[in-house]
Amino acid sequence: MTTKILGIETSCDETAAGVVEDGHNLLSNVISSQTDLHAATGGVVPEVASRQHIHDLVPVLEQAAADSGYGLEDMDAIAVTYGPGLAGSLITGLNAAKAISYSLGIPLIGVNHLEGHIYASWLAHSDLADDPGFPLACLVASGGHTDLLLMEGHGRYKLVGRSRDDAAGEAFDKAARILGLGFPGGPEIQRVSQGATGEERLPRAWMKDTLDFSFSGLKTALLHMAQDRGVYPSPQEGTDAARLVREMAAAFQESVVDVISSKLISMASDYKVKGLVLGGGVTANSRLREEIVRRSPLPVVIPPPVLCTDNGAMIAACGYFQFKRGEETALDIDVDPGLPLG
Repeated sequence: MTTKILGIETSCDETAAGVVEDGHNLLSNVISSQTDLHAATGGVVPEVASRQHIHDLVPVLEQAAADSGYGLEDMDAIAVTYGPGLAGSLITGLNAAKAISYSLGIPLIGVNHLEGHIYASWLAHSDLADDPGFPLACLVASGGHTDLLLMEGHGRYKLVGRSRDDAAGEAFDKAARILGLGFPGGPEIQRVSQGATGEERLPRAWMKDTLDFSFSGLKTALLHMAQDRGVYPSPQEGTDAARLVREMAAAFQESVVDVISSKLISMASDYKVKGLVLGGGVTANSRLREEIVRRSPLPVVIPPPVLCTDNGAMIAACGYFQFKRGEETALDIDVDPGLPLG
């Protein structure tokens, strides 16, 4: 008999729900993005995001159930993100999940958003099954986190590296603003970097003897370069300006990719892992994906880009393994915007 889990994700600016069967069989995955809504401000406005979640959540839930071929009453449990993230956004999804759990009499499972990103790989690679071989080196890179986690088993993590200032996704957003590009910054910098010759180079913050990251200095170096080249604060007109932006965007991207991939490969060697797992919006970056695969002597599991960004299916997949362990969550659970993993 199969186990069907409904997952809800509202940690930031995507209203998402998905249905997953047995932890790896993706039945539906519906995402309502707020990218256009926040583009005018160049970043997510928390109050605007939470209001939009309220507007979008019921239609998203109805569509996720319809796409799965089942009704909400057919679910064995409901999994929901309760942290980390924006408090107002988290509350909308958690309260909806509580209402569904209570009204239908099915278990509620509170899921850590970061752990959800890791379990997106179980949706993309069903051959992982219950035991892909542990330990695994996990990279979770997004707008709010750049973490290296040792996954010792299902639900067992050790944090071995993190960003001490800006997360990689946040750094991409700030770099894009410096270069006069759109929001979100990661996809924009990847797009503009196409065809760059590599004539510009930016420093790497290696932070020796640690697996931690720092991207604030890189952002400052880009700002100084943009000022020196006449790109910031008022971009020049013409072909040469476009070339300069392309080369600087590529230099920024290469610096981030070089540091992240190097530290992930070092971690994998230090902890003698059996494979690498990637998750989070930044891991949708094609250069990062290519470079990690190129450098790694071990198998690398990377979800497709649509499963790297925030989605409800990854929360459902993660929730399935918690459900199997009997980890039902009490209905009085509250959101935890700073919830750690490991």
